Amino acid sequence: MVNNFCKIKIKYEKGEEIKFISHLDHMRVLERGIRRTGLPVGYSQGFNPRMLISYKTKALKVGESSSECEAELTFSDWVKPEVVKETLNRMLPPGFRILDAIF
Repeated sequence: MVNNFCKIKIKYEKGEEIKFISHLDHMRVLERGIRRTGLPVGYSQGFNPRMLISYKTKALKVGESSSECEAELTFSDWVKPEVVKETLNRMLPPGFRILDAIF
């Protein structure tokens, strides 16, 4: 059973530089960024474990940018929201920026 110890809600921006990537690629970019940071992200149980990321906003169309995207990340250990924001912003490509992170 996964330990849902720490849930952090992030608000991020899909900027002009990456507005032509699809929603699935958009999700992969965030997952790869989290993996590169080494943060203790939680994974689902079962045959094909996935990162526990819950997207709170609708999928953006190709060619659409927004600064109102939200997601909830579940971590298996205690993490400060400032650390999540800081480390993810270093790993994500231009145009994909974490604006805020809160509990």
